[in-house]
Amino acid sequence: MARDVRAVHHPDKRHVEMPYAPALLVRRGSLLFLSGLTAAPVYHSHPHREEEFDLPPRMREQAVLLMENLKTTLAAAGCTLADVVSATRYLTDVAEQDDLNAVWAASLGAHRPTTTTVEVSRLATHANCKVEISVVAVTDDAATRDARSRGRARRSGGARRSRRRAERIQEEPTRSKRKPAPRKPPRRKPPRKKPPRPQ
Repeated sequence: MARDVRAVHHPDKRHVEMPYAPALLVRRGSLLFLSGLTAAPVYHSHPHREEEFDLPPRMREQAVLLMENLKTTLAAAGCTLADVVSATRYLTDVAEQDDLNAVWAASLGAHRPTTTTVEVSRLATHANCKVEISVVAVTDDAATRDARSRGRARRSGGARRSRRRAERIQEEPTRSKRKPAPRKPPRRKPPRKKPPRPQ
């Protein structure tokens, strides 16, 4: 079933340029919820390792890295930035919001999801992170189903390879550097002679 998402505006709305929509009505589709993303690698160590958080100091550069992480995560579920319907954005300095908005607008083009922006004292991911964004996306059911089946195929393919490798290991004889000694034929006992019968 194809998705159905409609922007909702006030009946007397002013014609001003905004980087978000006041509301989006989702009538049909599958919802995708993303964890908060930062400029840091999505898959980072826990406990954290300092070298994984060597990030650029400026908001604009971090926002570019974050949007790449966002696009990659959405793509894994068969979605794009055009499928994002809601975003919550956490900044450590609201004075840098315009830099974030510039990157946000360049990435999303004419698409306008709903957004909420909050200033925080710091982000839990790491003190070097200046922005974190969590989004909800909507896509048609077929795209979500295709992404799930691709994930299952990757997992089942890996499982099949692992199973075949395990079977090969079990079938292969244990190899030794020494050559095995030649097998000797089994020794046969000579037939027992019967004592002569008395006449």
